[in-house]
Amino acid sequence: MSREVVDNAELRSGTEKKHPQQLLGSAPALLNSPWAAKGPLRKHQLQEHLQMLKKIKFFNAFGIFSRFSPSPGVQEAALGHKEWTQCPADCTAFCTHPAAEKFPRGVGIKSTPVTIVLPDTKGKSFLFNIIDTPGHVNFSDEVTAGLRISDGVVLFIDAAEGVMLNTERLIKHAVQERLAVTVCINKIDRLILELKLPPTDAYYKLRHIVDEVNGLISMYSTDENLVLSPLLGNVCFSSSQYSICFTLGSFAKIYADTYGDINYQEFAKRLWGDIYFNPKTVGLVVLQVVGDVDTTLPRTLDELGIHLTKEELKLNIRPLLRLVCKKFFGEFTGFVDMCVQHIPSPKVGAKTKIEHTYTGGVDSDLGEAMSECDPDGPLMCHTTKMYSTDDGVQFHAFGRVLSGTIHAGQPVKVLGENYTLEDEEDSQICTVGRLWISVARYHIEVNRVPAGNWVLIEGVDQPIVKTATVTEPRGNEEAQIFRPLKFNTTSVIKIAVEPVNPSELPKMLDGLRKVNKSYPSLTTKVEESGEHVILGTGELYLDCVMHDLRKMYSEIDIKVADPVVTFCETVVETSSLKCFAETPNKKNKITMIAEPLEKGLAEDIENEVVQITWNRKKLGEFFQTKYDWDLLAARSIWAFGPDATGPNILVDDTLPSEVDKSLLGSVKDSIVQGFQWGTREGPLCDELIRNVKFKILDAVIAQEPLHRGGGQIIPTARRVVYSAFLMATPRLMEPYYFVEVQAPADCVSAVYTVLARRRGHVTQDAPIPGSPLYTIKAFIPAIDSFGFETDLRTHTQGQAFSLSVFHHWQIVPGDPLDKSIVIRPLEPQPAPHLAREFMIKTRRRKGLSEDVSISKFFDDPMLLELAKQDVVLNYPM
Repeated sequence: MSREVVDNAELRSGTEKKHPQQLLGSAPALLNSPWAAKGPLRKHQLQEHLQMLKKIKFFNAFGIFSRFSPSPGVQEAALGHKEWTQCPADCTAFCTHPAAEKFPRGVGIKSTPVTIVLPDTKGKSFLFNIIDTPGHVNFSDEVTAGLRISDGVVLFIDAAEGVMLNTERLIKHAVQERLAVTVCINKIDRLILELKLPPTDAYYKLRHIVDEVNGLISMYSTDENLVLSPLLGNVCFSSSQYSICFTLGSFAKIYADTYGDINYQEFAKRLWGDIYFNPKTVGLVVLQVVGDVDTTLPRTLDELGIHLTKEELKLNIRPLLRLVCKKFFGEFTGFVDMCVQHIPSPKVGAKTKIEHTYTGGVDSDLGEAMSECDPDGPLMCHTTKMYSTDDGVQFHAFGRVLSGTIHAGQPVKVLGENYTLEDEEDSQICTVGRLWISVARYHIEVNRVPAGNWVLIEGVDQPIVKTATVTEPRGNEEAQIFRPLKFNTTSVIKIAVEPVNPSELPKMLDGLRKVNKSYPSLTTKVEESGEHVILGTGELYLDCVMHDLRKMYSEIDIKVADPVVTFCETVVETSSLKCFAETPNKKNKITMIAEPLEKGLAEDIENEVVQITWNRKKLGEFFQTKYDWDLLAARSIWAFGPDATGPNILVDDTLPSEVDKSLLGSVKDSIVQGFQWGTREGPLCDELIRNVKFKILDAVIAQEPLHRGGGQIIPTARRVVYSAFLMATPRLMEPYYFVEVQAPADCVSAVYTVLARRRGHVTQDAPIPGSPLYTIKAFIPAIDSFGFETDLRTHTQGQAFSLSVFHHWQIVPGDPLDKSIVIRPLEPQPAPHLAREFMIKTRRRKGLSEDVSISKFFDDPMLLELAKQDVVLNYPM
């Protein structure tokens, strides 16, 4: 949010952004209403706004919410904004949300950036950049993209439901991103109108929510000063539906303005805690509106200094109550005060942001320019999200200018996620087209955008897949990229797609490329069988992806296979014998064994608690201290696999007395490549290997460089990885979801029944304080979660609501290589047969042979060795 202090400044919407065609059919009345048709900006208004963009300080906030009700973050801002006061109460979400899919689904699925001017309690105006993100856990990737370019978080929590599954995840994510956290407790009307709580109980309910949030913050943050309290001004209360938003300070100022001789700042300190005052007058407003309106309401309103016309008094109950509350509470100045006081401006927060997200040095000239948020420095812009045009043909890159000023028509260099100073292949020179500032459903075109602002960029979308770094094409050779987004969930649900008409395959491929750009955590790939696969976070997520693919990006009929899940491959024992493989030229030989990793180590690698880029001493100290590794092994780690954050480790366990270390070091890169190739596609069903440590025990390497090239070593290293893996009692792992269910007390037993039928188990159930609902927490296998929500609502008559998110990997019961198990079609398999069933069906789907063939992974000398040691194998030759 830009922090230009301009009295009575006002931002007016520009030309209306067109909607996709499907919205026209779903909400024609909304589009045709008077407030939906805005005229173009007047020249002096646009100039005034542009002057605000480039002056003084900037201030970024980020509205997020834990329940997927319509856009409270932007609504809170919009309802207090003069330009949208004509918007009907029930249509505010439509005013402030551009995604057409929101309305038939009743849930936001795309983040919405808004630039808006709002006044604080003192009448000073501030330019806010707000991004409103979806509240459903399936779309947490949109939250990640928004957090990356923000300086702070406004977390919306439902007053009746309290802290839910996604609330905790968002708090953890914000703390990890080192962002300032504030809270807005929304829907406080539900405490009165639905739960019918007396004032004292409502206070305890609200205090319980604040205490829960503080407990979560203290769990994930080491900053003891990060405390939320209404007394500190970083908690506000609101009701979007009834136009209520206040902090203790703004509420106290209402009394100060009424009675005059009151120090409202001191009075605000007495509005929270075990200090009570008689709220009789305000209580009468609610009671009178609901009760006898005609006779006593005018008298009550006179006492409050609220005057309504005869036409306004004839309104229905809800609009009348909203109007009264709006006149009593006024503009949402408390919300602005909270953001201004507790979320740093981009200039203040730039150094922390750069240290956390930039891969280059902060001490360089470029790093200092970004740390100072210098609009005259070299251009550096970080794009985190792609928004498609209305026709779905092009994309506009949305990001934040960290330093310099970006101009329309300017040539820029776009650096992809794989760009490095040594390898510049993933970069391209582009020319910036037009630039816009987003105001939800409207885009304001501008000629330039200085550092600290958010911007929509035309013309740079072609080389960008997910995120990118935009910089100057010349004179900025030291520029490095910003870190790719690290999501707080994993895409484990998979569907295969193909066009109904095979001749339309090119259209579908083009559509797949576009949805891959549109959804931050979506993954698309092609299996060896030729089928095109989409991986997403859940059923709703993939349903939205398929809607966009069919209706927006390809406009063809597409067939979808039944959803499945990704598996992982692991081992539960150490290899039963030393496994070796020879290169095709018979001049090199590598020997390895495999064994399980220590518990928790794979998660530490994935969460970057430990990094392979550390020096050997630091890496060794970590493994010695936390996992009791010996000094030799701890300092002999070669790589993680299949990438730098992969959950497998390659260790050089050879001795200098037995192996020529210089020759081994000369082929290290080739062995690492073979190891990472092998762990990327395991031998059981071409799925990722997980939680396995591979040890190199011996290596015979040819003296001549010609005989130890990558073509010889890489496939050999992969084969020995596979053979060591197969000798270590391999098993399959499946993803498990963490499920949170809210249901009335009489429905709890039905929830247990539905979970038990899907191999799920409950870990906790407890009542929600101040509510008639219970919360049930459970784990359920992802492969058994399809249709779970529908099944749950059927068994509870629609009274239960559930959220599920990936939590961990767990070994599937049974031996996947047990050939004595016969898989019968169309029959549910008992638990010990599941691993075999999953492996065979996955291999069939990928076009592989039905069983693992050892001749593919074992050399002839290795097979002879197995025969000598009388090792019994379940694998076909």
